Amino acid sequence: MSKLEDHFGRWKNREEIAEAMIPMIGRLQREKNVTTTVYSRSLVNKSVIQILKAHRFVKQIEDSELSVVDTFPVLQEVAKLDLGPCRIDIGKLAVEYKKDNRGLSIEEYVRAELADATSNKGGMPEPTDVVLYGFGRIGRILARLLIEKVGSGNGLRLKAIVVRESGKGDLQKRASLLRRDSVHGPFAGTIAVDEEENAIIANGNFIKVIYSNDPNTIDYTQYGINNAVVIDNTGKWRDVEGLSQHLNRPGVSRVMLTAPGKGDMKNIVHGVNNNIIEDSDKIISAASCTTNAIVPPLKAIEDKFGIEFGHVETVHSYTNDQNLLDNFHKGPRRGRAAPLNMVLTETGAATAAAKALPSLKGKLTGNSIRVPTPNVSMAILNLTLEKETSLEELNEYLRWVSLHSPLQRQVDFVSSPDAVSTDFVGSRHASVIDAEATIVNGRHCVLYVWYDNEFGYSCQVLRILQQISGVEFPAYPKD
Repeated sequence: MSKLEDHFGRWKNREEIAEAMIPMIGRLQREKNVTTTVYSRSLVNKSVIQILKAHRFVKQIEDSELSVVDTFPVLQEVAKLDLGPCRIDIGKLAVEYKKDNRGLSIEEYVRAELADATSNKGGMPEPTDVVLYGFGRIGRILARLLIEKVGSGNGLRLKAIVVRESGKGDLQKRASLLRRDSVHGPFAGTIAVDEEENAIIANGNFIKVIYSNDPNTIDYTQYGINNAVVIDNTGKWRDVEGLSQHLNRPGVSRVMLTAPGKGDMKNIVHGVNNNIIEDSDKIISAASCTTNAIVPPLKAIEDKFGIEFGHVETVHSYTNDQNLLDNFHKGPRRGRAAPLNMVLTETGAATAAAKALPSLKGKLTGNSIRVPTPNVSMAILNLTLEKETSLEELNEYLRWVSLHSPLQRQVDFVSSPDAVSTDFVGSRHASVIDAEATIVNGRHCVLYVWYDNEFGYSCQVLRILQQISGVEFPAYPKD
């Protein structure tokens, strides 16, 4: 057999295995609310090629490749179990099984590792109604994520969006923007509109479109919405007083802000300080995309090496608050044409980082450069540490953080000499360490951190939403 035939034969075999995995992954999600992952990358609603690529990615963070040949037997055993809602990483289970020296069969190993998931089956909580106040870049990505996560029909339910009516054809235009996205691609499913009910039907989800210029005019109970979490992604109000307009409306129990909150409002970076959320907190902020990108790796570095001081420079994609062409803007420099210029501007992320991680107070400075790309940004962390380290030690530690630490859903790790910004479109992590770019000189280090400032941030918002709604389920295997 020629090498060509050998390689192609193995590829076809793996395609066939991945095809067999898809219905098993779907049934686990629909019937048991079990999300199947490979090294934190979800396999739910993924194509054959996407499943194979998720396995291939493991080579960048582990010493060897991972194949569907390894994970398929694990998935088969997982599918046999009577599980409660959870996240199961079949990639990690497969890799750890290879290292296990107890002589267990794959069935015995999987049952032992998932014993807690079968013995402590918690019932599904009551579904939580969700309202998106605003339907811009973040609002539409959150809509996609919420629809994707519906799974068995329990958990979080997107019941409505609130927007200002823009005139004739508004409903069709809103649906079209959800259906197609120039950055993130087409919606994974079908979308229709119900003109009579003024609603968007996305993968069977009935989403009421409420037109309003003032949150004080809305009674959500009129639309069958009760005890809802309102996610304000307009950024119009950033303090408790302004956001209380939502909280005071019938049918609303909590409010989340997708921007840095002002005053005494808690600014939450999931994975870092989400443990401070209390039931009494009715209005919380999910901070900013940049704060979410820098705080998890900063916490990891602070925990291991200590941080004496540092500077954060963000190279950020342009946003809707900039002008396409030179025109008046209330902010310095932001009036200059965004697609044509690098624009030096300020960022509050360095100061905001201390709100989520108080140990950084007074230790960081920051600035930002807006650049002519539509999405995916980079944070350059220039740090002076309390302890000396080496390039190898620092990168190996950050690789471990991405695989096994409590920050593994926030921090990703890539070691590729060819990585560029578009490679990280759709990343579900808050930040991705570019190991090839890391610089270390004694107590001084420079980290280059990629982040999808739209999708990765939205995933962080969703994680907070899952926590406060009681639908954040345990992950296996336990690290």
